[in-house]
Amino acid sequence: MKLVADLNLGFNDAENYQRRENKKLFNDIFVKNNYLEELIEPSKFFLIGEKGTGKTAYSVFLSNNNYKENISTLKYIRETDYQKFVALKKSKHLQLSDYDSIWKVIILLLLAGSLNKSDFNHNPISKRMKMNTLLDAIDNYYMHAFSPEIISALQLIDESKLAAETIFNFINAGVEHSQTIKFEESRFQMNLLYIQKQFENAFSDIKLKNNHILFIDGIDIRPGQIPYADYLDCVKGLANAVWSLNNDFFPSIKDSKRLRVVLLLRPDIFNSIGFQNQTNKLHDNSVYLDWRTTYEDFETSELFFMMDNLLNSQQKEKANVGEAWGHYFPWYEPSSNFSKRDRDSSFLCLLRYSYCRPRDLITMIQLMKSDHKSKRDYDPNYFQSALFHTNSFKEKYSRYLMGGIKDQLSFYYDAVDYDIFLKFFMFLNGKHKFEFDEYKVAYNDFIDEILKSEQVPKFVESPEQFLQFLYESNIISFREVHEQGVFDRWCYRERCPSNITPKVKLYAKYQIHHGLFKALNVGRVR
Repeated sequence: MKLVADLNLGFNDAENYQRRENKKLFNDIFVKNNYLEELIEPSKFFLIGEKGTGKTAYSVFLSNNNYKENISTLKYIRETDYQKFVALKKSKHLQLSDYDSIWKVIILLLLAGSLNKSDFNHNPISKRMKMNTLLDAIDNYYMHAFSPEIISALQLIDESKLAAETIFNFINAGVEHSQTIKFEESRFQMNLLYIQKQFENAFSDIKLKNNHILFIDGIDIRPGQIPYADYLDCVKGLANAVWSLNNDFFPSIKDSKRLRVVLLLRPDIFNSIGFQNQTNKLHDNSVYLDWRTTYEDFETSELFFMMDNLLNSQQKEKANVGEAWGHYFPWYEPSSNFSKRDRDSSFLCLLRYSYCRPRDLITMIQLMKSDHKSKRDYDPNYFQSALFHTNSFKEKYSRYLMGGIKDQLSFYYDAVDYDIFLKFFMFLNGKHKFEFDEYKVAYNDFIDEILKSEQVPKFVESPEQFLQFLYESNIISFREVHEQGVFDRWCYRERCPSNITPKVKLYAKYQIHHGLFKALNVGRVR
């Protein structure tokens, strides 16, 4: 087996694997499982998972590879894209329904821009004149500098009159007595509908050799200067456009491989969109990434297999499942549940500090490797258990978890609200376990402190509301006692397609997640 120092543990952000020099590594360590097979099914329009569960990783893998006759493209919504949407809304007095039309044109433009000559079926009876003409018009509009990115597409939207005129002139070039259409700046919606119709006609006319999937990522984080209401309108418009094109237009294209667009979303954001028949869309039209496992069954879990493969795939000679993990993490610790187990394996120790997400475990190993490198007295062949218990590791890992929570909350709240929320934990007096009455005392003291200088954020307006907020953020769990045993209920474990917004139990016992102790300064009474 390789020395610890020689292991390549990859990147936390899967976007890095799109670069040419990293593609081979990613193909080696990526695990093709049932989620990947589900994702290439034509009925799947949404890829849903908590932050760090691998949404970007799946879309990057498919965009890097022609997998089972599926050619994929991954596009990110950037901060400038949202700023452009807000500017368009103000300058053109847009309504929410206008966002649907804008996104349909953007999606169709990006899909058209991703095609090349080798994608077309070259059967003599195959037609593609309309698409060629349309692409020539787009190329002319962009002065032969078209970049198939969302910000470039938004330029065409902003100049819809000029874009529509360019497309019209190319389509009708050389045609005598052609109909005349007058495009006007004031008829923004009509210009968009004309452009959309030309794209739909062109796509309906071509025959593709492979399925084409467009993934759209970057929705999970709201730029701080974009108001939440504007941001949510933009996301709702995108989600509605994705549903409409996938459900109404793309299936109507006959005798061709399928076109599809897949939106990457966190479960809470999917819930915020407010789809009709939301539960059915989750079950029928979504791939829901769920890496949960139990302490008893972890050795057969997809999460364990993925982490073992990360280590095993780099060896000259591949070992059996579990052997690579056993080599690099050969230690055990006293069990956290003495009634069922005498001891816990190293994987369970790491799992307890995670949210059952691949990124959490990869981050832990990366941090341990960094500390391993700085200690000369560590065995170079494996990770010692002492690495897992150092203050350095726990502080850095705790900051990583809190960074994820901050990013998650930024979708709904401003940075100042996050700073206010952190103050609450001062009033727990260092406790990481507490009952409801203790929570109420801490909450009341917290509110009194806030009111001295600041306005109370919405999520803090009542003790019940704030407790739910802490639970949904996976900061706390609540405990239930049954005949079968004692169960700690975490939101990330309870959440599933049929229960997208689990509720916290009142008047229970609560505990803060182990991985957050250092960042929140809890775990001992001061």
